[in-house]
Amino acid sequence: MTVSSPTTIRLGDPAPWFSGGTLTGGRVDVQVHGGRWVVLCFLGSLSLEPAQKVLTELLAEGQVFAEDHLVFLAILSEPPPPFLHDMLAPIVRPALNFIIDGDGSIARQYGAETIPRTIVLDPLLSAIADVRFDDPGGHNAMIRNLLRSLPAPADSVGVELVAPVLIIPRVFEFEFCDYLVKLFDHVGGTDSGFLLDTNGETKTIVDHSLKRREDMVITDPGLRDRMRDRLVRRVVPAMARFFRFAPTRADRYLVSAYSAETGGHFYRHRDDVNAGARHRRFAMTLGLNKEYEGGGIVFPEFGRRRYQAPVGGAVIFSTGMLHEVLPVTSGRRCVFVPFLYGEEDVAVRVANNAQLAAGEAPYQPGSDLLAPPVAVA
Repeated sequence: MTVSSPTTIRLGDPAPWFSGGTLTGGRVDVQVHGGRWVVLCFLGSLSLEPAQKVLTELLAEGQVFAEDHLVFLAILSEPPPPFLHDMLAPIVRPALNFIIDGDGSIARQYGAETIPRTIVLDPLLSAIADVRFDDPGGHNAMIRNLLRSLPAPADSVGVELVAPVLIIPRVFEFEFCDYLVKLFDHVGGTDSGFLLDTNGETKTIVDHSLKRREDMVITDPGLRDRMRDRLVRRVVPAMARFFRFAPTRADRYLVSAYSAETGGHFYRHRDDVNAGARHRRFAMTLGLNKEYEGGGIVFPEFGRRRYQAPVGGAVIFSTGMLHEVLPVTSGRRCVFVPFLYGEEDVAVRVANNAQLAAGEAPYQPGSDLLAPPVAVA
């Protein structure tokens, strides 16, 4: 179980992130629930009748628990008694789960280790309510009324939210885009996985329920130089101007395809949470074609607006932002998807070699250089 820095939550604070095992043997990462209201009910032990009563009354509000609206997470200090386990396990679903916090590390972060309480997070994962079970206003009634009154996540702050992304047109020429798509047609791609930290190691996992994509690695030095030249000439200056950061390194030269035929998509995730990915500062998606429907990128913490890279143009965003690639419903969406970072991140990537699982390619410093460091104007 992993938990962020030990600071007790206050209303308005960004909530500590945690990862915890569930009643049914799964795992929950609270950071993936950005873009929804999140209810954290610290029940303590379900062996105690007061905790059972609170849970029963809140579960009666189950009609508001929905993946696109509100997620209810009950935090337990110990596994429930067998008769309750058998009752609760069948009702587990993406919007309702039970986390076993046996060592109390999650509860400590939220000031709930000794006093049971319910904490509600907004779609940006900041605390908006903290109600103790012994609140004189009546915990259950207060939480029920709050849950019923929460608006759609997109309306959570009262104004329209726009994700902090940069769109740069005309990075690659149309002819160059066509060439890369035809090269993919000729060479083909391989099933794409994603990095996951497991038992202290970072390794590539393939899970089609979370990601379905085919990747072609660009290995030809001349072709990589052509791509690198356009990044240096067109992307680096724009990032220096608008993000005040000029990348000097690029991780991966991949042409990737999301195909409707195979259900191409990438479920909500962040690109910098695993040890092997913490050097990444910015993600980039450059569109190579337009012969498809669906697709696009959504940043759930900022609503459901779809961001689409124009042909030859790039969408650039922080790797710390939660995002998902929507399913392609017709045709095939081809993109170029590097990660960008700087000189100070090289040491992080070198150090992370030690956590790569056997079979993962270690980082070789110098293989990712875009150009000498560029001063920010």
